Order: sequence, then structure tokens, then C-alpha cells
Amino acid sequence: MRVFYIFDIRDEFVSLYKDSPFNLYNILKQLYFLNNLDFDYGYQVFNQLVEPINKQALDNFLFLKMHQDIPYSKREGKHIINNLYKDEISILEVKKAFIKIEAEQNITSFFDILYNYNNHYFICDFETSDYFFLDDLKTSCLIS
Repeated sequence: MRVFYIFDIRDEFVSLYKDSPFNLYNILKQLYFLNNLDFDYGYQVFNQLVEPINKQALDNFLFLKMHQDIPYSKREGKHIINNLYKDEISILEVKKAFIKIEAEQNITSFFDILYNYNNHYFICDFETSDYFFLDDLKTSCLIS
């Protein structure tokens, strides 16, 4: 199972790290694995780097975009795709600081939908050391 963390990186940092996403990933990874003693410092760095997510607006966008699709449901604040035809089960949860997707595949249908909402999202899977900007995934033709 893959767990993707999606961040809305501030515009000035998108342009700074667009050609070197590894450096941005390393900063976020260090913050992800930060110990409790350095929490205040990490919190300050995180807030400088990442825009807060409008949870209600994104939840509404996702629901309106997907509520008529048969393989989609929403329960307890979690958006769920259970598409047997694509062999996909993905769960998306919107937080104020990030979006979390649990997926059984390397690519989820949520990426395509999120691209229509904000194509500058930065996606990290800290367990597999995978990272990319959402618009780079779109230009690589891995999402439609």
C-alpha cells in the first residue's frame, strides 16, 4: 500500500524547487521524521514552505466532482474510490496542512482530479522515497 502526502507549496518555493524537487523532498522528509524536541522549529519551517489547505473548499470540490460516479463514496470525511474495473481502491483525506492518500497502486485517479483543483501540489511517499510535482506527473502522461 502506498501512502501519499500532498502539500500545497507556496509559489515562491515552487519556482525555486521546480528543477530540484529532491531538495524540497529532503526538507519535507526531515520535517516528517522530526523528533518532538525540535517540533517548534519544524513547525515554523513547515509554515514558511507550505500553504494551508482550505479543507472545506477542497472537500466540496471533490464531492461535487465525483458524487455521481459509481465507484466513489464519502464516509467520515474520507473520499473513497473503489473502482473494480481499474482495480483501484484509494482513500483521500483532506487535512488543513496536507492531503493524505492511501492507495494500492502507484497512480490513483485522485491525482487527475486534484490536478484540476491545483496543479502545483507536491506529492511525497516517505516510505518509498518517491516524490514529484503533480504537474510533472501530468506532463509525463501518467494521468489523463
